[in-house]
Amino acid sequence: MSEPSAKQVLEGAGPMVARELGEQVTDALRDANSALNGVADAVGLTEQVEKSPYGMVAAAVGVGYLLGGGLFTPTTLRILRIGMKLAAIPAVRDRLLDVAEAAVDQVLASQEQEEPAEEEEPQESSS
Repeated sequence: MSEPSAKQVLEGAGPMVARELGEQVTDALRDANSALNGVADAVGLTEQVEKSPYGMVAAAVGVGYLLGGGLFTPTTLRILRIGMKLAAIPAVRDRLLDVAEAAVDQVLASQEQEEPAEEEEPQESSS
């Protein structure tokens, strides 16, 4: 009987090597997953995700956008402009409500001053 050739040895070892490599990759992924879960628990990320999942998804999208190179793009400039306008709305609304309240107070005060003067005139003419 002749010894197997190098090609036959490699062909026979292929499935064994692939199986071992697959097991090593699976072990590495399991270790990485447990490490990430440990970090998430230590930081309190798991509780945050349970409390507000949509907010965490939005935060993940924002971080991905920034890490993906989206910081210095026209889209970011547009988003910042819109954000600044939206942030200014409460201050402008409060100021407009203050002005409107002052105007209503002035109108009511002027009506109160006119009413006593009108009431006095009929009393003087009847005496």
